[in-house]
Amino acid sequence: MKFGAKVSARAEVDFTRHLRLGKGVQIGSFCKIKASAGPREMGASVHIGVGTVISAFQGGITIGADTLVSPHCTIISNMYRHDRLDVPLREQGRDSKGVRIGRNCFLGAGTVVVDGTTIGDNVIVSPNSVVSGTIPANTILQGNPARVVLTRQ
Repeated sequence: MKFGAKVSARAEVDFTRHLRLGKGVQIGSFCKIKASAGPREMGASVHIGVGTVISAFQGGITIGADTLVSPHCTIISNMYRHDRLDVPLREQGRDSKGVRIGRNCFLGAGTVVVDGTTIGDNVIVSPNSVVSGTIPANTILQGNPARVVLTRQ
C-alpha cells in the first residue's frame, strides 16, 4: 500500500478521501476502519490490533505516530443526541466532537474511547478501560470510567 502501510486482507477499511495513513501503519485482521463520514488520520508506525473498530464522523479521529492500539478496542467520534423523550434516539441525529490520541500511546485490549476525548502524548491505558474527556500527557489510566493512576516520569 501507499507509504508502506500494511492492511490485512481480512480487515474492512473505507479507503475514502477522508482516510490518511502514515508510513508504516499496520491494521490487523477483522478490524473495521470507517472513514466515510469524517476525517480519519493515523500517524507513522501506528499499529491497530485485531478486531478493533474505529469509526470517524464529522469531528474526525486522529491517532499520533507510534501509537499501539491493542486488539478489540473501540474508538468512535460521535454521540446520538438524546434531548427529547418523545423522539426515538435514531431520529434525533448525531453530534461529533472528534477524538484526538497523542503520539507514543498504548491502548490496552478492549479499551473504549468515546467522542470528545483528547489523549495526550505518552499515555498508557489499561485493558478494558473507558476513556473520556481530556487526558494529560505522560499518564497511566485504568478503569471505567478511566482515571489517572500514575504519572510517568
